[in-house]
Amino acid sequence: MDRSTPVGIIGAGTMGMGIAQVAATAGHPTFLYDTRQEAVEKAMASLARTLSTLVDKGKLPGAEAEAILGRIRPAALMKEMSGCGLVIEAVVEDIAVKRKLFQDIEAKVGPEAVLATNTSSLSVTEIGAACTRPERVIGLHFFNPAPLLPLVEVIPGLATDPGHRDACVALMSAWGKSPVVCKDTPGFIVNRVARPFYGESLRILEEGGADIPTIDRAMKEVGGFRMGPFELMDLIGNDVNYMVTRTVWESFFYDPRYRPSFIQQRLVQARWLGRKSGRGHYRYDANGAIDPGSPQGLAGVPHSPKPPEVIVRRVLVMLINEAIDAVHLGIATRDDIDLAMAKGVNYPKGLLKWADELGLPACLAELERLQAEYGEDRYRPSPLLRRMVREGLTFY
Repeated sequence: MDRSTPVGIIGAGTMGMGIAQVAATAGHPTFLYDTRQEAVEKAMASLARTLSTLVDKGKLPGAEAEAILGRIRPAALMKEMSGCGLVIEAVVEDIAVKRKLFQDIEAKVGPEAVLATNTSSLSVTEIGAACTRPERVIGLHFFNPAPLLPLVEVIPGLATDPGHRDACVALMSAWGKSPVVCKDTPGFIVNRVARPFYGESLRILEEGGADIPTIDRAMKEVGGFRMGPFELMDLIGNDVNYMVTRTVWESFFYDPRYRPSFIQQRLVQARWLGRKSGRGHYRYDANGAIDPGSPQGLAGVPHSPKPPEVIVRRVLVMLINEAIDAVHLGIATRDDIDLAMAKGVNYPKGLLKWADELGLPACLAELERLQAEYGEDRYRPSPLLRRMVREGLTFY
């Protein structure tokens, strides 16, 4: 798949529009299709504004911006993508919708075209099984905003041809992205490993260990994270974050590690979805900034306040444990897991490197303390962590 290979994008929302920009910037003739023609028109207008802004800021020559926009072709019908060598869908996270869509795509493109899903948590294998040739179906999970964030998770399904996996890794590198390969398991790397950043923070809030601003400040000022968990949930959208958490929890047969929070469920029920609705864990003004008079969340005043260092340590060891378990289960390599968390969600450092710095024995001791205190399997240490401590090993 060189630059002459046409690329098709199905879904003209934020993700589809961003992926189209990435493909066209890399030099590919790019088709953008949506079942709603007005969505394609809106996306093309938005892309034109984005490229114009880049020109005005001196980040892109005017001629290049025109060339990029000229390579993106609005498609009124899916069959206009018949000559594409790669088709990427970026539609709603619904397995039934995606399976039906892939059947439609397969009927309209050539037999050698690679069919990719941008799913963030659904099974690539299950999507591919809807096709007569599942070996050409693969996951290419871009992160939002796609033109800016470098990470792409490359997820082969059970039936995916290894040659397509290798070709997609090479193509993403050619597009200037940082590809990582991972098994087709719930949440892949990032959405699996990152669950405790949200879940354990919500648990601390539920227990009255700290209020929302305190937890956010602790994770930023002590932990070094770019955003606090509640700010980030509001940015992502509480509906989206809750849906991903539920999907991962259910897909892991209700493993308590991934159990959703009642607090987030209630926010979704109230339609307090975050910045996009003007209210979530915080209230937002007309410019999307946090209202200084924002309420402290649904849990009220902390009744057993914890110091920021305790908050950070508890969330961090849970994140580290997930990363270690991903290595243990062969989800991805050590280096790809650390790269994914640094590039996909802007963690201050790779979690496995962080584990070495904290000391694996200290991480194990904290997890065992939490497991003893709560008596829950949620806090069970990874078998790999136990073995590495026993044998005196480190990750780096």
